[in-house]
Amino acid sequence: MSPTPPKARWPKVAPVRAAVGGNRLFSGLLLAGVLLRVVAMLGYPPTLWFNDSYDYVRIANAPFPHPLRSEGYGLALWLLRPFHSLYLVTGLQHAAVVVMAVFGYRALVRDFRLRRHWAALALAPVLLDGYQIELEHLLLSDTLFTVLVFGAVLLLARPGTTGWRRAALAGTLLGAAAVTRTVGLPLIAIALLYLLVRRTRWPVHAALAVTFALPLCGYAAWFHHDHGRFALTGTDGVFLWGRTSAFADCDTFRPPPDLASLCPYGAPGDRPASSHQVWEANSPTGWRDGHPFEPEVNARAQRFAVWAIRNQPLDYARVVTYDFFGRTFTWHRSPYPQPGTENKYRFPVRPDRMRPLPVIGGGDRLSVVADYEHGSGRTRVVSPFADIIRGYQLVVHVRGLMLGVMLLAGLAGMALRRARRGAGLLWLTGTALLAVPPLTADFDYRYLMPALPFVCLAAATAWARPRPDAPPAPEPDGSAGTAPAEREAEVQPAGA
Repeated sequence: MSPTPPKARWPKVAPVRAAVGGNRLFSGLLLAGVLLRVVAMLGYPPTLWFNDSYDYVRIANAPFPHPLRSEGYGLALWLLRPFHSLYLVTGLQHAAVVVMAVFGYRALVRDFRLRRHWAALALAPVLLDGYQIELEHLLLSDTLFTVLVFGAVLLLARPGTTGWRRAALAGTLLGAAAVTRTVGLPLIAIALLYLLVRRTRWPVHAALAVTFALPLCGYAAWFHHDHGRFALTGTDGVFLWGRTSAFADCDTFRPPPDLASLCPYGAPGDRPASSHQVWEANSPTGWRDGHPFEPEVNARAQRFAVWAIRNQPLDYARVVTYDFFGRTFTWHRSPYPQPGTENKYRFPVRPDRMRPLPVIGGGDRLSVVADYEHGSGRTRVVSPFADIIRGYQLVVHVRGLMLGVMLLAGLAGMALRRARRGAGLLWLTGTALLAVPPLTADFDYRYLMPALPFVCLAAATAWARPRPDAPPAPEPDGSAGTAPAEREAEVQPAGA
């Protein structure tokens, strides 16, 4: 009896090590990315703090539906709380992005059949960007959110037939991402539209939609139990009010009497940034440290915002357009929304002082950190590592103009029908992540980084040449094509 010939191995899921090891360029980029993150951890132990960070730590100490912050990141910190280590949290965030880059490279090479050097260059910004590394070192939800969305989009964008199991996993990841940051909510519409264009069968759509809705509905029910409202946060109206506070003109357009107290102070051209107006000490929203916005305030703020947009639609469009184009795609960064906020995205010369301000849910910033860390949690600046990574960030980062060029490259590739299947989902996801914050709240440089990997991969899949050994593109979902048995026979090695 002749031995059974071995089956071809290339269609199988290869180990990640094999995918990475075949390209010296990507291996070098990967090593550089790891070393840079090690330098950041040595230079700024144990983590960097943002104003939102203390709310997430408070959630982690005793989970509750926070009225200001989406819950997902706080719950992730809660899972890590038994270790009482902020070093672990920061290290896992850095490691997650490195692993994300590895899987992104593998998807470009194995699934999209890109040449290895093009795939490596597409992931270089994710691995090497100084602002990306700094964002991972901040105790913020952005890294977890990016990794969840990236996993979901790669599952759906992969060429070939999308089964209901893959769609269910993608929906779960998107749902978890939306609970982590509400900017992820519109992504389900993009994913469903993509499946519709690919002519995917209805059980796949159902699996994606149901698994996306489950974590959201579960959290909304928990939020309703504590706050009497089915929602993910209690600030959707307040943030939209902040967006309209940039242009709302209560002198020209008289608001309803019960909304007049929410009119922003000063002339529209002299007001602070939209997001800053929400948190000012004398804000019409009545913000106070340690106290949530009252449900009635949030509801009134939403009504005011709708009133302002209805009366001044062109002003709303002007503000959003300027924030999207005039701030996102510039070569140099400006101190927006205020210098203190923009400085938080740079590795500091000296650590910020941690003040004992009250936090929602009880306690103050110092006490909630001590409860979680069993220590002070204060950032230390350690030379020469801090000096190295701080100087590196000043030089090596993706400029806004570069991001815009890559975004246009992806769009042009799709318009000229050069893009591979899946590029549209990557491009739309990156564009949505850039556009939703200016539409609903305000522009912030922090919001650029989650869009970076999707914009890079969309440009690569639109223009990079395929490998010479790349097989023909798979048939669209639900279309007639080669029978499964015939397709399997086509990949057998010679002599099978």
